[in-house]
Amino acid sequence: MRAYYFDDLPGDQRAQHDSGIPVEPGVLDKIGVLHWRIPVPTDEKYTGIDAVAQERNYKNRDVITITKEGLGDLYESKIKTFYEEHMHEDEEIRYILEGSGYFDVRDHPTDAWIRCAVVAGDLLVLPAGIYHRFTLDEKNTIKAMRLFKDEPKWTPYNRSEETDANSFRVEYLRNIAVV
Repeated sequence: MRAYYFDDLPGDQRAQHDSGIPVEPGVLDKIGVLHWRIPVPTDEKYTGIDAVAQERNYKNRDVITITKEGLGDLYESKIKTFYEEHMHEDEEIRYILEGSGYFDVRDHPTDAWIRCAVVAGDLLVLPAGIYHRFTLDEKNTIKAMRLFKDEPKWTPYNRSEETDANSFRVEYLRNIAVV
């Protein structure tokens, strides 16, 4: 995974938006974002993922494929929805099986966007309460395994004053010592 600061210039969200400023080692750790590089197996035996899942108590999983062809007329609206800044009350865990895309997360305390470019073999864990967004890149395709500690929680809470006071958001900030 490659992480860098988003350039905040207008244009297609699927473009790289690379400011040329790399994220220094440790920055993602400080904001609770975890990453592993686990090559995608050719035999569908996910030994590496199984080990992480057991260690982190991920009990459930599924696979999602997002493509322009697969979503048809809903594609553009879905991509825009994924790109709205939001948080979840549960970790977001994604293991990229095919394709590529971007997870943008907020740095603290600057509130700058950090763009995490993910490709096949990247496992990314976003902590509950972190503001983030997702988009495909210009290749318009990704296949990802989603892992869950319990039953999936799909509710996105778009950033607002109310969401800033959400107990999961407050706990997240406490955990990274921002509060």
